[in-house]
Amino acid sequence: MKDFWNAMADPTRREIISMLQKRDMTAGEISDKFNVSNATISHHLKILREAELITSEKVKKTITYSLNMTVFQEFLAGIAAKFGKGGE
Repeated sequence: MKDFWNAMADPTRREIISMLQKRDMTAGEISDKFNVSNATISHHLKILREAELITSEKVKKTITYSLNMTVFQEFLAGIAAKFGKGGE
């Protein structure tokens, strides 16, 4: 869970997650939305992948990123269980 919090601590990574909630995007499409270098976006994407918050699929030279909904569902279930027990 530490990786989750680390990954979500950065506003740029939160914005990337928000964008991927709407649709899958290529690295170039994501990079175009920010005023930072491609290397910086690559670093953010790497952190999100390592936390398993996003997945990537490479076809030829294009990498497309998707939100990993399983991780978010598990996280929300854990939060609900934690707070559900406290309210009983």
